[in-house]
Amino acid sequence: MFHSLLKSAFLVAAFATFQPVFGQTKVQQPPNTYSLEDCIRIALETNPQVKISELQVQTDGNLAAQSRWQRWPSLGFSAGQGFSSGRNIDPYTNVYVQQNVNSNNFQLGSSVVLFNGFQLRNSVIRNDINARVSQKDLEAARNDIMLNVALSYLQIISNEELIEVARRQVDASVLQVERTQKLVEAGTLAESNLLDLKAQLANDELTLVNNQNNLETSKLNLKQLMNMPGSEPINVVKVPVSDPTLQAYEATIQEIFDIAVGNLPQMKAANLRIESARKAVEIARGAGMPSLSLGAGISTAFSSAAPKQRFISDGTGSTTIDVPSTTSYVTYGGVTLPIIQRVTTPNGSIQDFGYFNQLDGNRNSYLNFSLRIPIFSNFQVKYNVANAKVQQKGIEYQAQQVQLTIRKNVEQAYIDMTNSAKRYSATANQVRALTEAFRVAQVRFDVGAINSTEYNIAKANLDRANGNLVQSKYDYVFRTKILDFYMNKPLSDF
Repeated sequence: MFHSLLKSAFLVAAFATFQPVFGQTKVQQPPNTYSLEDCIRIALETNPQVKISELQVQTDGNLAAQSRWQRWPSLGFSAGQGFSSGRNIDPYTNVYVQQNVNSNNFQLGSSVVLFNGFQLRNSVIRNDINARVSQKDLEAARNDIMLNVALSYLQIISNEELIEVARRQVDASVLQVERTQKLVEAGTLAESNLLDLKAQLANDELTLVNNQNNLETSKLNLKQLMNMPGSEPINVVKVPVSDPTLQAYEATIQEIFDIAVGNLPQMKAANLRIESARKAVEIARGAGMPSLSLGAGISTAFSSAAPKQRFISDGTGSTTIDVPSTTSYVTYGGVTLPIIQRVTTPNGSIQDFGYFNQLDGNRNSYLNFSLRIPIFSNFQVKYNVANAKVQQKGIEYQAQQVQLTIRKNVEQAYIDMTNSAKRYSATANQVRALTEAFRVAQVRFDVGAINSTEYNIAKANLDRANGNLVQSKYDYVFRTKILDFYMNKPLSDF
């Protein structure tokens, strides 16, 4: 029974995590002794599932940041080297040449999306929401680890208390055996009474051993959650748990549920997923709208086929000179002579036209707008929107399931707390009654009014009631703290 009640003790997440006392001097603890905060800190630092969730938070955060940069212009640079032989097009003059040509080209370009159906904006919003979802999932994963650690921690404390109860039972049985031994030796009681008491002592010792084994098992569970070797010794700092006052809880089921829905990370994550799904629908719908983009750039090129020198005019006028033609000739008397042509040229000089001069002379720039209007895309946009709406509906149902689960847990915790209060009250009354009954039985046994069987029955009843009282005590306190957890209250006091 006690193990099952521990599984439902959700108190631990808040208690275990949010109780560190900052600014206070930490109490020096014995070796291999851990507080609840130490156990949870170690478990969170070493648990692979938590680390995986943390990596997912980083990934979604990077996606959100990168999507915001998508709204800015892109900038790129490209360069090329080419070699050709034979009949080629000269990249410098765009005419055919019959020679080997080396060429370079360089381009610097930028582009930006001006409008694409608000897909960029909605993608930024959706990725930001997804980053918040992964953060809430991390909180839920941490809560799960903290829950399991604290359950094992508190189970150790409970088993230690049960061991103390069992040890007191053994001590009482030992005293009774020693006393009966003397009475048997004096001939006052029959030896059968002594044998019955020794059998009872053996049962009490077995109960003690079982409780000690349960303690070792709960310690092993805690060490495994902390990723510690099973052979390493471990002790825990006992959390003081006061006896229940059995006062009525301060809030109703509906009030507890309202606060839980507004604070639990799994509920927040479910609601954020709905928002993300809505943005996914808008993104799918935006693919059917026109898009407009702007591009700009600058480029240049070099060709080895270009002349290495150029005539540069100095702007001072022109000069007329006679130049023999290289294409027109006359023949007279068997002699072929070139025709003399009178050519007017500007004044200037021949200058070298090097690599960088050619790059500078070949510069060109561009600026363009690009408009795309989808007319018919085989109904791709239509069905993408329809599927996005279906996914949104499914996520909404998942959020409803999360809400129903929280309500179920709150209602169950409230009923369990009420039943635990009744059980603890009845068990406390039982212990008081059986304590008095055992006192009377012990007096009567000492004077020989009852036999050892009746005495052992009275003692066994009291021992069983004391164990039940410990369990019902933790049961009631733990279930009360579950409700405190749902109420988002600090759980520092037991």
